[in-house]
Amino acid sequence: MKHRTRSVPGTGTGRTADGSRTGSTASASAAGRPAGAAAPDRTGDPDAGWLTFLMHAAFFLLLGASLTRFLLRHPGEARTPWIIALSVALAVLYVLGPVLGSRPTPRSLVWLGALVAVWMVLVVLAPSFAWCAVPLFFTGLRILPPRAALALVALLTLFVVAAQLRLAEGFDPNLVLAPPAVAAVATAVFVHMRRQAERQRELSERQGELIDDLLRTRRELAATERREGTLAERQRLSMEIHDTLAQGLSSQQMLLQAADRTWDADPATARRHVRTATGIAERNLAEARRFVQDLAPADLAEGGGLEAALRALATRETAQGQGRLTVRCHVEGERHTALPDRVQSALLRIAQGALANVKEHANATEAALTLTHLDDRVVLDIADNGQGFTPSEHTRATGSVRGHGLPAIRARLHQLGGTLTIESVPGEGTVLSAAVPLTPAAPPTSPEDLA
Repeated sequence: MKHRTRSVPGTGTGRTADGSRTGSTASASAAGRPAGAAAPDRTGDPDAGWLTFLMHAAFFLLLGASLTRFLLRHPGEARTPWIIALSVALAVLYVLGPVLGSRPTPRSLVWLGALVAVWMVLVVLAPSFAWCAVPLFFTGLRILPPRAALALVALLTLFVVAAQLRLAEGFDPNLVLAPPAVAAVATAVFVHMRRQAERQRELSERQGELIDDLLRTRRELAATERREGTLAERQRLSMEIHDTLAQGLSSQQMLLQAADRTWDADPATARRHVRTATGIAERNLAEARRFVQDLAPADLAEGGGLEAALRALATRETAQGQGRLTVRCHVEGERHTALPDRVQSALLRIAQGALANVKEHANATEAALTLTHLDDRVVLDIADNGQGFTPSEHTRATGSVRGHGLPAIRARLHQLGGTLTIESVPGEGTVLSAAVPLTPAAPPTSPEDLA
């Protein structure tokens, strides 16, 4: 049985007409940051924090070791106060670095220049401070553009080589080649980490875009489902009105016209037609009130289930036929479980629509409603002894208001996953068989497949 899917409002982020991202993702990125302020550096790399901590620790360890070495080997020299003062200044400047951030702003560039200048003065005064350059490599690579950062690394490397040669007693190739090698390794590690961080950021952005697209698709799907539900409800209401109010009004019109023709010649018959039309009007009024309440058939609301509603329908149609049409109702088999309200309502409407077609088009004198309960389905047969028709020709015929009955029956069964079988031969009557499965089944792709 096919159920109409309930629509679920989409929530979350989306995009504006110009393609910019909106919603929780965009608002979260701007939350707590004043206008014009630089965004914090979020690389998304969990190893970046550890590496930064290690670089800071290495810098202060190398600075302390260099100062200790100088004080042990050169006690009491005149340059010692300068060395101590410059070491403290270098440490203070290095501590101020994280406060200024990692973007190449004017303040951060001035800070980096002062840091490198103080270090160079220290190296000139005491070559043992040269190895503090390794953490400075990362600082320059982190703040400066690539070319400027490489130039700074090269300059620092030259100072390290010169300082090592000053400390050596003779020429040593290791002192010339080791500093460039260390600088190359440090640069390669930093570049690799930066590229990894950029890939991580790009991946996060793509994931955010995919989430936005998914949420937008959910909203579009929900809107489509709402539109489809509205159209389906309109179609259902049109079938309800056709099978009840429209058919009743048509019967009233014919009865009142007949009463008007016989009013002078046979007042008793005319009054009987008027009373019958009044009864139909009462039924239509009950149906209209039921539409307003819950759109359920009035016969089903009276209790007794589908069997009682079909018997009441047969009795009513026989009374309204005034001897021209007799409708009988039969129930076969035992009902093991209660039929869903939707199935009962649809089968009753199918019976009403089929009998309306019998009265208007078949010129029949007898009709029979047969409800059969089977293990896996319920079947409703509507048979008449009217003039019949050729089903294939009716299927190819163009639709009209008076030809809405069979398409409405097909549409109802299509919604329930059921099937409609038509057996008719001109001059030998017609049998409509509507079968509805009692277990959910996928409906055909189109109502025409049910013929």
